[in-house]
Amino acid sequence: MGLSPSMWPCIALLLLCISLCCSAEERSLYIVLAEGESLAFRKDFVPAGRELESDRQFYESKTNSIVESHNELLQSTLETGTYSKICSFTHLTNGFALHTTYTQARKLRESKRVRLVQKDRGAKPMTTYIPQFLDIPEGVWAKPGRQKNTGEGIVIGFIDSGIDPLHPSFAHDPINPFAGNLTRFSGTCETGPRFPACSCNGKIVSARFFADGAQAAAILDTEKDFLSPFDAVGHGSHVASTAAGNFGVPVVVNGFFYGLASGMAPSARIAVYKAIYPSIGTLTDVLSAIDQAVKDGVDILTLSAGPDEPPEDTITFLDVFEIFLLLSRRAGVFVVQAAGNKGPGPNTVVSFSPWAVGVASCSTDRSYPATLTLGDGTQIKGVGLSGPTFGTELIQYKLVLAKDALKAKGKFPTTPAYLEECQHPEAFDPIIVLGSIVICTFSVGFLNQTSTITAIIKTTEVLGLAGFVLVANPKYGDFIVAPVPFQVPGIMIPRTVDAQMILQYYEKHTKRNKRGCGAIYGGRAAIGEGRVAIFKDRAPIVSRFSSRGPDIIDISRNAAEVLKPDIAAPGQQVWAAWSPMSVLDPILKGNSFALLSGTSMATPQIAGIAALIKQANPSWTPSMIASAMSTTATKYDNFGETILAEGYELGAFTTSTAFDIGAGLVNPLRAMDPGLVFSPGEGEYVNFLCSLPNIDPGTVEAATGGSCNHPLSHPSDLNLPSITVAKLRGSRVVKRTVLNVQSKPETYLCSVLPPKGVTVVLSPTWFTISPYGTQSLEIKLNVTQVLSDFSFGEIVLTGSLDHIVRVSLSILPVSFS
Repeated sequence: MGLSPSMWPCIALLLLCISLCCSAEERSLYIVLAEGESLAFRKDFVPAGRELESDRQFYESKTNSIVESHNELLQSTLETGTYSKICSFTHLTNGFALHTTYTQARKLRESKRVRLVQKDRGAKPMTTYIPQFLDIPEGVWAKPGRQKNTGEGIVIGFIDSGIDPLHPSFAHDPINPFAGNLTRFSGTCETGPRFPACSCNGKIVSARFFADGAQAAAILDTEKDFLSPFDAVGHGSHVASTAAGNFGVPVVVNGFFYGLASGMAPSARIAVYKAIYPSIGTLTDVLSAIDQAVKDGVDILTLSAGPDEPPEDTITFLDVFEIFLLLSRRAGVFVVQAAGNKGPGPNTVVSFSPWAVGVASCSTDRSYPATLTLGDGTQIKGVGLSGPTFGTELIQYKLVLAKDALKAKGKFPTTPAYLEECQHPEAFDPIIVLGSIVICTFSVGFLNQTSTITAIIKTTEVLGLAGFVLVANPKYGDFIVAPVPFQVPGIMIPRTVDAQMILQYYEKHTKRNKRGCGAIYGGRAAIGEGRVAIFKDRAPIVSRFSSRGPDIIDISRNAAEVLKPDIAAPGQQVWAAWSPMSVLDPILKGNSFALLSGTSMATPQIAGIAALIKQANPSWTPSMIASAMSTTATKYDNFGETILAEGYELGAFTTSTAFDIGAGLVNPLRAMDPGLVFSPGEGEYVNFLCSLPNIDPGTVEAATGGSCNHPLSHPSDLNLPSITVAKLRGSRVVKRTVLNVQSKPETYLCSVLPPKGVTVVLSPTWFTISPYGTQSLEIKLNVTQVLSDFSFGEIVLTGSLDHIVRVSLSILPVSFS
């Protein structure tokens, strides 16, 4: 049947509509910095906690004026309906976020009233015994004259997934109230689902949530993406309690007591800024949180979440995230962030800038040995925080390989998840496996993360197994695993050589019928106690996952003349608070504590230690605190040897360098009294940016609001407590200035351990520095051998009053001239 001519216009209109719909440009979140001043750096700005009512009214008026200017800019530049404004930034910088298309963002970029436009790159988390390992209770908390040096009066801000206010790590003790008033801080307690007003109890002094970016970028799930500061994930609670959790909180998981947990600074207060949700994290919300935290007056800002890739359209230091961190440092806030979890390859750090402290992760000397004992007495080491099979090792149980215990006529897919990974209890013959230890095999499901330990535990419980063993598969090699609490007896065997020993024993004691299936299972085994810690390991060792340097300047991963990571702290197997909801980690659901690893876990260690230093030295700037930690860090382990770093393979180690551990493992006691500090002067960070190779001064000035009138001779002249030269040609003189932070004069002798291929000449070779005085140093570097990679050394300043100041050298000599 043909179409009548009268229908053709309708069809043409329909096709046009379909074409327009199909070609509609996708919207994304964009962050815009506008011309005009922000509020934090106005001469008439009064810090939080000190303002009068008239000051608050003036501030509110100026805030409204900036917000209106953003609205007017958008209305005059973009067409109505082509964008949605998300939020305004008014304190640290003058800017806003919007949801729009690339075409509209380009229009904004062309406006003379706009300094910078960048696409939101998203944000994500960088996923007890630690104070004792760092000698804090005996060394810092209990130091004569400092019995109360546990962070009292310091506010640490946490930008993360929120907090569980009911956790005992954050409880307020009315019998021992906080002694000091927070005159510099002014926060608020935002309420919402699972977060009533009483959640801010004196320990938690402020709690806010930021979700405008998340709501614009995704459809949030009301069952887990709570629009309140409540932590449904656990990550934010873990980080906050590691830095500032209460002292001596019992850690009990699955009915077993693992010890007492304490934060690094147990008397510090906690300010919560939730910006990461189970469904999504946006840079827009993280920047809003940073802006508010600095406005509220936090002393320390902890970022265990953020972008995990370098920006594509700008150099790393001029990314909008880094600019916000720069402005936070300028406002007097100590900023600490995770170095990243993409190690052990080079150039993988995601903490780029010299104004934020990037933290690497290392181990402690604690481990949880787990053992599988075979019927012939062979003991095989494994991993798993579980209780033993009944009778410990005195009673042994039938050992059954998963694929030998499947239902003979079972109707299920013949995939590894059913055949060998123990993911589906319905695949097994319940008579064969009842009361036995079943051997499950690591296969493709675990490789692609569709199979889980949680499913094996469920199989164990449903079928009444005595326990389970998850063994490595020669096809896939050794696997890397961290100890996880099991509510049933279980053990993981990550090494293929150990797995083969188990399977050889099993085959030797199993008689099969004609079909090849197990008929008589003669093998026996028992799972030992895996929850009792020992403290004998060599430590610290840089964690395999911890991101490595050198720092990079762009997406092409060209090396920058900044040492990253800055410092190392324990981040492997850290016990800390957890949210029982645990919406992203079912295996931890119902637990109030979790044993986690990541640079996210190392970062709050440094935040807490910074609080201790800040309390003891309230006049110190963030740069002085960072320098104190760097120059007093150690590069040696508990065996007196150079710290090792984990490699790609299980059991593979290399000698660590500054690109693994930065200055070294933090030493809190020595950092309290460093003798000398290196502290960049006012405007020196902008001068550093202006001295970068091939940089456009106008770009720096637009991004920072600063001036490029006084660039440094080289980026390496930034007054940091380390020296990094990415391409040394011939020779270079590097300058540093030290500040004496004590009330006594001291004489220092200068010595050098030169990097390979470089001579290092210091001037002066010794000096006496007056109380609170400064001393300039010149370091002349000369190439003696051309190398294809960086070499490492250090400068050591030894004081007459027993201070030792170490400055890391990382040099790449590329030519003689």
